Amino acid sequence: MSASEMKLSTTCWTMPACTLEECAAIAAGLGIPALDVGYFYASALDKQAILSDPLAEAEKAKSVGITMPNLYHLFGETLDGRNLALPGTLDQNLQDLKQALIFADAVGIASVFVLPGVVNPGQSRQDALKVSVESLKAMKALADDHTASLCFEPHVHSFAEHPDIARQLAEASGVGVCLDYAHFTCLGFTQDQVDPLAAHATHVHLRQATAGKLQEKFDHGTLNFPAMFATLRDAGYTGYVSIEPVHQEYMNTWFDDNLTEMVALRDCFNTWNEG
Repeated sequence: MSASEMKLSTTCWTMPACTLEECAAIAAGLGIPALDVGYFYASALDKQAILSDPLAEAEKAKSVGITMPNLYHLFGETLDGRNLALPGTLDQNLQDLKQALIFADAVGIASVFVLPGVVNPGQSRQDALKVSVESLKAMKALADDHTASLCFEPHVHSFAEHPDIARQLAEASGVGVCLDYAHFTCLGFTQDQVDPLAAHATHVHLRQATAGKLQEKFDHGTLNFPAMFATLRDAGYTGYVSIEPVHQEYMNTWFDDNLTEMVALRDCFNTWNEG
């Protein structure tokens, strides 16, 4: 069987102590040709500068000299700050997203991912879903005028912690998914329960996981990556699969050797893709 059209990337937040230039050099040294970017750690893009002058910041990003397939854009300063399910935030979020999309287009970034929102005070999951759908519809209308596409990442602590809710959000809003199986796996969902989201994937994150742990060592987790790659291919996915082990407070993911995990995931993908 011929190789798939999927391509490897990694994320700058996988190497939180490194500058953006160092992250790019490490990725290239590992044979990973692309690097996702965001606003955190030593590799951080300057969010406020992007919001003020996206074209000037794009020139700085391009000077790093590596393909940047995805931008992680966070509207507030925390997971719940100005989140998409919070009423009254849409106008300011649209202003910020417009600047982020101008930046992405100028750099050649293919997609921008945002978070779907949380269950805010007084809300149910269905309440949060309704508000988030309307936010994402308006954001998609904005993104449709840009080259970069918009996607959202269902994550632990969001209202979209169930694969069915994530699917409802994608179908009702028309916005694709930044798909990370680990967020569902750690909550106890099986891989086949997450597989239907492959049809909605715009970008994909890779890391090993198991029930109760968002991140696990490659040989100790339950995710079957060759099966995942085949599911994505059969769903028609041709974008980037981005290696994303982390070292951070969120979900107590402090304990892995990220370089070793990066190599294991790289080799797993390359071996499957060359088969």
